[in-house]
Amino acid sequence: MAKPVVEGWFTQGDQPALIASKCTTCESPFFPKTQGFCRNPACDGDEFVDTELSRFGKVWSYTDAQYQPPEPYIPASDPYVPFALAAVELPEGLVVLGQVADGFGVNDIKVGDEVELVVETLYTDEEGDHTTWRWKPVAKAGDQS
Repeated sequence: MAKPVVEGWFTQGDQPALIASKCTTCESPFFPKTQGFCRNPACDGDEFVDTELSRFGKVWSYTDAQYQPPEPYIPASDPYVPFALAAVELPEGLVVLGQVADGFGVNDIKVGDEVELVVETLYTDEEGDHTTWRWKPVAKAGDQS
């Protein structure tokens, strides 16, 4: 069975979602989840409930990772293969950074493009597949891809 690289950050299955904390006082969402106190400076709330974020968002910014990050990064491939990263603005007002889905790079996205959250294998070891969330470009009407 596939296991998330970071437990509790996302759901798996056909309709995966990132899991955020929502302040019960001001209803502000936070990802990754928070506890202790609300990070909204106008709120003094200290109770939170888990909430799933929207699966679709718009590319706010993007880049590629041409150089391997330092430890404790776990390389998905050996030798290292550069990958694309996208900062995605969700309808909840959060911007969440994540890798772009397998098979897509910086030439396949642009600011304003719609993307959806998918869960893919980051690496496999003796324990099995370890998964993470990624942003997959949504095909536009008229695209031949």
